Amino acid sequence: MPTRFLVSFGLALGCAAPGMAAPQVATDIAPVHALVARVMGGVGEPALIVPPGASPHGHSMRPSEAAALARAEVVFWMGGGLTPWLADSLETLAGDAHVVALLGAGGSTVRSFREGLTFAAADADGHGDDGQGHEEDAPDPRTHEAHDGADPHAWLDPANARAWLDVIAAELAGHDPDNAARYAANAAQAAQELAALENRVAARLAPVQDTPYLVYHDAYQYFEARFGLAPTGALALGDAADPGPARIAALRDMAREAGIVCVFTEPQFDGSRVTAVFGDTARHGVLDPLASRHAPGPALYPALIEDMAGALAECLGAGD
Repeated sequence: MPTRFLVSFGLALGCAAPGMAAPQVATDIAPVHALVARVMGGVGEPALIVPPGASPHGHSMRPSEAAALARAEVVFWMGGGLTPWLADSLETLAGDAHVVALLGAGGSTVRSFREGLTFAAADADGHGDDGQGHEEDAPDPRTHEAHDGADPHAWLDPANARAWLDVIAAELAGHDPDNAARYAANAAQAAQELAALENRVAARLAPVQDTPYLVYHDAYQYFEARFGLAPTGALALGDAADPGPARIAALRDMAREAGIVCVFTEPQFDGSRVTAVFGDTARHGVLDPLASRHAPGPALYPALIEDMAGALAECLGAGD
């Protein structure tokens, strides 16, 4: 990643001006935390509830995380589809906080879960050949609306992240009008930087857009549709569902027939299983949708998108 880009995101945390106390803010996952930290740069810093390496689907909060949630005046989260356990904690610990669900907020794209062994192609506007992808009308971001059937991994589309920057800035300004101009300026600059990042990633991935591959579980359609990639299917039907023998056998046969170049797992999964199943039929790569190896902070989000692009480009044949 270009050093000046990381420095620009990193410097945004600066010291708060004397006498201008930021609101107490909490976030669910590290990518959301990064975006909120970027907008709050120079004023304050949000708390992170789900630490790097923890599963957002079933995290047990530590006392310090519960305390941060209890102090929060504003909470930004993806919504109950990603962290269903957090909904009850929001009611009991942060009942007086303003809760902002980012999934679908600000006119961002919402995609339905894909089903079955293989994926149908989806275009960048969210419309798939099988009708699984779509763009919904934006709900009120201050509700706990669940978006039934919606894929919650929406942060992997940088265009969604850019849309949320304005939502975050407006919400913070409502609680802290003295710093409204700073929030708006931070959001505008971050949006420009993310647009430039999106252009760089698109150029890097253009040579491998038609190269078929498999993922461990279906978490990447927002990134894939944004950059026109060609995933063929997923090994597991869900985040917590291991693929059965029949599914693995079908995918192995499909990999041979479709010319699958790479099979991607995630940091928490044992890559040796992929090697044992697919042998030398396909290469093995790793995708990390939560950027778990990066320290939390405003630089994490661009690093996440760069890492995703780098892993795909390298394993699909267009690495540096």
